[in-house]
Amino acid sequence: MKKKLFNYFLLTIIACGLFSACQRNGEKEENGSTKNPNIVFIYMDDLGYGDVSAYGAIDLQTPNIDKLANGGVRFIDGHSTSATCTPSRYALLTGVYPWRNKDAKILPGTAPLLIGSDQLTVPKMLKEKGYHTGIVGKWHLGLGTGHTNWNKRVSPGPNEVGFDFSYIMAATQDRVPTVYIEDGHVVNLDSNDPIEIDYKNNFKGEPTGKNNPELITMKWHHGHNNSIVNGIPRIGFMKGGETAKWSDIDMADHFLAKAKKYVINHKEEPFFLYYAMQQPHVPRTPHPRFVGKTGLGARGDVIAEADWCIGEFINTLEKEGILENTFIVFTSDNGPVLNDGYYDDAVEKLGNHTPNGGLRGGKYSLFEAGTRVPFITYWKGKIEPQVSDALVCQVDLLSSLASLVGSDKKGQDSEALLDVFTGKNKQGRDELIIEATTRTALRKGKWLMIPQYNGSAKNKWVDIELGNSKKYQLYDLNEDIAQQNNLANKNPKKLNEMLSAFKAIYGKEYSRTQKLELK
Repeated sequence: MKKKLFNYFLLTIIACGLFSACQRNGEKEENGSTKNPNIVFIYMDDLGYGDVSAYGAIDLQTPNIDKLANGGVRFIDGHSTSATCTPSRYALLTGVYPWRNKDAKILPGTAPLLIGSDQLTVPKMLKEKGYHTGIVGKWHLGLGTGHTNWNKRVSPGPNEVGFDFSYIMAATQDRVPTVYIEDGHVVNLDSNDPIEIDYKNNFKGEPTGKNNPELITMKWHHGHNNSIVNGIPRIGFMKGGETAKWSDIDMADHFLAKAKKYVINHKEEPFFLYYAMQQPHVPRTPHPRFVGKTGLGARGDVIAEADWCIGEFINTLEKEGILENTFIVFTSDNGPVLNDGYYDDAVEKLGNHTPNGGLRGGKYSLFEAGTRVPFITYWKGKIEPQVSDALVCQVDLLSSLASLVGSDKKGQDSEALLDVFTGKNKQGRDELIIEATTRTALRKGKWLMIPQYNGSAKNKWVDIELGNSKKYQLYDLNEDIAQQNNLANKNPKKLNEMLSAFKAIYGKEYSRTQKLELK
């Protein structure tokens, strides 16, 4: 009898221990069903394919990003939909190609909300499956209705398209308003010092970068010569809101603290966090402890700063005991750019570093470096470390995550590639339309076709080839990753195949957006 009681007692202890372990690992809920994992997007801004040491960078080291790359699936053919920020962010959250929305362009800080309040989004889909949803960082998808009063609650915004919590900058670091917004309210706003914003006309008596160079600490190169905040001239004019203005050099730390706090506050429930970092977008303002860290100027230093932030964030997930139950996606909104409006030594101190990783083009470009970006999925203990050459796109995350959490929702252009993102399959999508400042091109397999486009071949301000040509362009990326050999005339059969596929994808939108002729 005593032996039976002892065995029963021992089995009870073991069972309780196993149950507790499962709970700590987030594997099982009390009813025995599998608990959905936390989901985190870490979204960089203008980070190039060659800006990560796991992707071949030698003169710039990113050890914390490398840990994700070497511990998960490192995609070498992963893409944003677009070579600029707003369209990519639109596709990431909606699962819809941005060219379907005529307003999906680089937005000013006063633009109305781009996503429809009735539109399917990643956070909406996850909320339906019991997730708490949050965004920390850059938004740049418009706010309000276009006549925004920044001194009252700004709506609609992230909270109206699925986010329970939002702590954002309105647009970009180089655009006004230069304030943080929490759940629609400008943070630390003094009602006696209301904010006024105008993107056409300056306010009387307000200094600008163009007229008051003696007040600036960062010299503008092109386009960034309006209101001055913290010694940095911006795009657009701003008056008032002095107590609400952010500190540029503290921004990375500020967003990191908010992201960590979000994790700690919601670790007991499944959560989705969109951690939208501002680096290495201009103005590049590394905290003093990172200045000079890389020898590559401010651009290299803010990438090092971002890498450190990512390490600190991952450490928080681990410390809170939820890393093993967190599915992480790391990627960038578009390819790299060096001089994007300020003199900050990004060009002068580049040295042997190649931000585009040997690809052609960069930000604003239809060539590969415009949309082929670092793309990593990581889930400790669930994803086997590997390199995948599957063609994948950020637009596919909505439908793929829906499969992960048991939702039947799908994005219009989003393919369900969960097995690819978790490393169980290397067969990605067959076709992908990429976009750059409203121009589009087609990836099909390892081929890229760029239609005929008028306009300059190169953006002279940023010194990047745009992909414009009066001739069709066709590249075999298996043989010519640098895109130096245009095969359009030599392989008319493949060109016709690509053009037909391109037209088929556009469907009813075809006549409005493209004027293509089969060869």
